[in-house]
Amino acid sequence: MIPPEDDERSPAGAGEGSGGFVLLRTPSCGSARKGCDPFAQTQRSKLQHRRARINQQINKEMRMRAGAENLFRATSNHKVKETVALELSYVNSNLQLLKEELEELNSCMDVYQNESESISVPMIPLGLKETKELDLLLPLKDFISEHYGEEGTLFEKEIKEFMELRQAMRTPSRNEAGLELLMEYYNQLYFLDSRFFPPSKSLGVFFHWYDSLTGVPSHQRALAFEKGSVLFNIGALHTQIGARQDRATLPGLNQAIDAFQKAAGAFNYLKENFSNAPSLDMSAASLTMLVQLMLAQVQECVFEKVTLLRAQKDFLTWLQLAQEAARVEDAYSLVHQTMTQAHVKDYVPFSWTTMVQVKSEHFKALSHYFSATALCDCPAVSDAELPEHEKAFIQFHVTMPEGPSLRVLLQDPEERRKLGKAHLKKAIMKHEEAMRIHGLCKILRKMDILQEVLSFAHKRSLSKYSEIDHEEDFFETGDAPDILPKTHQKPEIKPPNFSQVKVTDLFHRLGPLSVFSAKNKWYPVRRVHLRRGENGFGFTLRGDSPVLIAGVILGGCAAEAGLKEGDYIISVNGKDCKWSKHAEVVQLLKSTGEEGVEIGVITLQGSEGPRAAEKKAAAMSSGSGLLKSNKENSRKSLMNSKSASTLLIWNKKSKRSKNSTYSIPFTAVGDNEAMY
Repeated sequence: MIPPEDDERSPAGAGEGSGGFVLLRTPSCGSARKGCDPFAQTQRSKLQHRRARINQQINKEMRMRAGAENLFRATSNHKVKETVALELSYVNSNLQLLKEELEELNSCMDVYQNESESISVPMIPLGLKETKELDLLLPLKDFISEHYGEEGTLFEKEIKEFMELRQAMRTPSRNEAGLELLMEYYNQLYFLDSRFFPPSKSLGVFFHWYDSLTGVPSHQRALAFEKGSVLFNIGALHTQIGARQDRATLPGLNQAIDAFQKAAGAFNYLKENFSNAPSLDMSAASLTMLVQLMLAQVQECVFEKVTLLRAQKDFLTWLQLAQEAARVEDAYSLVHQTMTQAHVKDYVPFSWTTMVQVKSEHFKALSHYFSATALCDCPAVSDAELPEHEKAFIQFHVTMPEGPSLRVLLQDPEERRKLGKAHLKKAIMKHEEAMRIHGLCKILRKMDILQEVLSFAHKRSLSKYSEIDHEEDFFETGDAPDILPKTHQKPEIKPPNFSQVKVTDLFHRLGPLSVFSAKNKWYPVRRVHLRRGENGFGFTLRGDSPVLIAGVILGGCAAEAGLKEGDYIISVNGKDCKWSKHAEVVQLLKSTGEEGVEIGVITLQGSEGPRAAEKKAAAMSSGSGLLKSNKENSRKSLMNSKSASTLLIWNKKSKRSKNSTYSIPFTAVGDNEAMY
């Protein structure tokens, strides 16, 4: 899906460490990230190009179906109804074929796997959600002119830079640089939301995204839909990075474990913080399934890690491997149950469901094989080793095996062989079941590696069974109890670390976000010309970035010029002062001569001067305890509210604390007020 030649590129000037890439972007510099060329003729880009084409065809067929259905309901002409019904059947047939083709593309796991010569069971990666191009130039310019009173054309550079970042985000490289690109764009959406998306007004921009598995298009005005889709792609890209690791090496296994845990964290964060998603891949049921799938793949990597680290196999090591395999089987069984639920089974690709079921049976077979190996290949337990081995064996089976006492079982080679033979019999049955299920799916049958792994494991168990099967065996082989699942490394859901990529607001020039945001409304900018009188200008200043006129003396120069309490100074003699400190503005005012000074000021609508601001700040401070105690209740009430046109619940509070770098608002500053 992504060109291989772009996979290993690192951004210029960026360092890589245990904490990942960190980038501090300034408004004056261009974007350091570029996406891959989606039309480069490589295996993964061809896949992406085909997905995009199918998505467009599905979108076209769905529009035709909607029009035909409307006509069918509206007309009363019998002949027209027959014609429309025929057309509907044709469109539905085309849609079904397109969806089947897309499902086959989504099941193409080979292009995401590592290219090493080692044989390992393939993992299940996700393809990225795709989106249409978005032109924000005119809407943002209009909003800047209307809401901020600035000339919109002056911000064309920033708007184009944001659009370039979004365009690059559509095709991230399949490595850390690609993840950084997605995270950078995701963090920029926070600033875009605060600057240009007021709660009571729509910007009139639609965000179009395609479902990652069905290709069904969805669009919404809510920026939360864009955020959620990007977050989904962060998780999906982690799955592709995890699938490509060489799991025959310890570093590759650790990287795969980390990638799948971060994928689980991204999907889990999406499930907990977003609701009412219009796209099925972001529904609660689908995200729950994806989280469980990622954790199962982590558990599989942990099993492989234990296998790699335990080069010397003794009795206790074989028992550990058997329990680790049983834990993997347990995890995939849970995923299979989730995939076959009513709201998910018709949505998840059949190859995924089959792969999960195959893995469940395969690892159950392995757990019994390792049990038999421990019993049959390891020497009988000595008296010195007996206490330790008894303790391990008591916690090994779900139910204790029938027959002699534990001491006799561990020390009598014949009793060990009997129980080992029972485990091998069960292992062979499970291997054959895994191969049978595998044969039902034509997509999996094409995966040579998986076929090779299943066949090898089956032949190994048969060979072991023939070794321990004696002609003089007259006893009937019993049913071996299941192995108790156990792991030494539990999977961890790692939530996204949004502070990993530090960004600064592209629209920094609009002023501090604490004041110059979409939620604040103010009157048009006023230009006031002042001349210094005998007692100065006749006003008091307060605060930083921007400086506030805290008081105006009646009859003074400032009052006569029209300045009011609560006005913000945004310029002095044409110099922008939105980000200026108190002392800097004072110095500009003091440096004026007899010709006077021109001050640009704005007034927030509803502002009644500094006293009202102080009362508001005090009320917020006194009510903070109540707000804090009701945080969860407020969140739950928002989560329960339903809206067909918005994707709700974005945890802005926590996000703001991580990324906002602005100065504290003027209401929190009380020690620098002075008369000028």
